[in-house]
Amino acid sequence: MTIVYDFIVIGGGVVGSMIARWLSRYEGEVLLIEKDADIGMGSTCANSAIVHAGYDPLPGSLKAQMNVRGSAMFDELSAELGFGFDRRGDYVVAIGDEELPMLDTLLAQGKRNAVPDMRLISGEEMRRREPGINPKVSGALWAASGGVCDPFQMCVAAAENAVINGAKVMLNTAFEDFLWDGRRIIGVRTNQGEFRSRWVINAAGIYADVVMHKAGVRPDFFITARKGEYFVFDRAEIKLFNVLFPVPTAKGKGVLVTSTTHENTIVGPNANVVPDKEDTSSTKEGSEEIWSGAQKLVPSLSLRSVIASFVGLRPTGNGPSRDPMLGYHNDFVIEIPKEAQGFVNLGGIESPGLTSAPAIAEEVVRLLADAGEPLKVKKKWNPIRPARPRFAHLSHEERKALTEKDPSYGRIVCRCENVMEGEILAEIHAPIPARTYDAIKRRTWLGTGRCQGGFDMTRVVDILARETGVSPLEVTKRGKGSEYLYRTTKARGGEYVA
Repeated sequence: MTIVYDFIVIGGGVVGSMIARWLSRYEGEVLLIEKDADIGMGSTCANSAIVHAGYDPLPGSLKAQMNVRGSAMFDELSAELGFGFDRRGDYVVAIGDEELPMLDTLLAQGKRNAVPDMRLISGEEMRRREPGINPKVSGALWAASGGVCDPFQMCVAAAENAVINGAKVMLNTAFEDFLWDGRRIIGVRTNQGEFRSRWVINAAGIYADVVMHKAGVRPDFFITARKGEYFVFDRAEIKLFNVLFPVPTAKGKGVLVTSTTHENTIVGPNANVVPDKEDTSSTKEGSEEIWSGAQKLVPSLSLRSVIASFVGLRPTGNGPSRDPMLGYHNDFVIEIPKEAQGFVNLGGIESPGLTSAPAIAEEVVRLLADAGEPLKVKKKWNPIRPARPRFAHLSHEERKALTEKDPSYGRIVCRCENVMEGEILAEIHAPIPARTYDAIKRRTWLGTGRCQGGFDMTRVVDILARETGVSPLEVTKRGKGSEYLYRTTKARGGEYVA
C-alpha cells in the first residue's frame, strides 16, 4: 500500500528539520527527504554558529522579522531540544573614528526591528570587556540578545524530535522532480522512488532555486553560492568568551572573531561568489583575507594556534521584499505561490537563516493554516528531545554512576575531546542513526581537538563496522565515495589499510 503523506519537506538542513518538527505537532504524515548521507551537511554544519540579535537586516524585510522572532525562541527551544545555546551577547566593534557612525546606524536599525537591550559603549569600556581587542577600538554596539549555539545539534535535535513524534526521515534521497495532477503538486520523484503527498515544502537550501523552477515558480530567482572560509583555534591556547563583529560592509557582516559553545575560538567568514554550489575548497587568498580581518579585531591571535579550517556556502538569493516600497532584494522567500497548488516555497535563506529557522517553521505553519489546511494538534505531541549524556560535561560522581550502569562509557575513544564509546553507540542507535564518521563527529565532537581524529578514527571505523554489520571497507567519512579503507594487506594477516 502506497503511503500518501500530508507533508513532504525537501531538505534536511536546520530550516527543513525545524519545519518537520513543527509539522510533527499536528495530525498527519510527515516525510523529510535529504540528498546527503546525514542531515545538516550543507550550510547548517559550516557557519559561524551565531544567534543574531537582529540589528543587521533592513527594517521591514522578512529577514528582520524572522531574525528577531527566531532569536527570541532560542531559550525555550534549546531547553526542549537539548542543544547547546548561550545568550552571551555580541559586539559590533568600530576601529578608528571613521567607523563610529555605522554604530549609530545599526543601533537605529535595531530599534526599528524591535531588538531588545542594545546600547553603545566606549572604546575604553570595550577594552575592559575584551582585553585582546585592537587598542585602536573607538567604540562598540552591544546587543545583549545575541548569542552562540551548536548549529548541527540544533538541526539533529529538531529532526529527532520530529521522528519521536511520528515523522519519517529518509537520507540519501535526492529530489528529482515533482508529480503533478493538473496545476497541483501531488508528490515528488527521487532517486529512491516516488512519494505522494498533499503538500510539498521546498527547504532545499542552496538548491532551492532548482526546486522552485521545477515547480514553475519564480523563474527569475536564482541562488548564488557565497563561499565563507574559517579558522578554528585550539581552546587550550586561546580563550575568548565574546562575539566580536567588525562594522559591516556591502559584502556582508564581515570577518568576525567569536567563541563557540565548544569553547573554541573561530574566525571568518569571507564572502566570495563561486559558480559551483559544491565548491567547499579552501584558498590561499581566502585564508589571507580572513586572517587579515581577524587581526584587525584581535591582533594577538597567532596562526600557530590554528588546528583546523573549514568552508561553508551561503545560499544568497535575489528575492524582493514582500513590501515593494522597500525596494530591497536578497530578502527571504517564504510563500505559497499561485503558480503551483500544494507547494510551500522557501528560498534565499542565508544569514540570519540559522537564527530565523524556528520562526520560518512557525511561518510555514501559519501559511498552511491561512491556506485552509486543517491543523489539529496531536494529543500526545511531545516537544522534548532528551539530550544524551556527554561524558566531558559530567561531574566525577555522574561519570561513575553512568559507567557503572553502562561500562561502554568507561572506554575512551577520543582523548582530545574526552568522548567515550558509549556516546558513539548512543548516536549510532539514535532516532536518526549516525552512519558515517562525520555524522558521529558532529554529534559528539570527537575528532575536533588538536589531533583532528588521528587517535580516534580507526576506533570509530571498527565500532561503526561492528554495530552496523558492514565491512570496515564500507565505512565512510561522509557518505558513498569517501571510504577510509580500500583493501586488506597481505603481509599483516588480513588487516585493513587506508
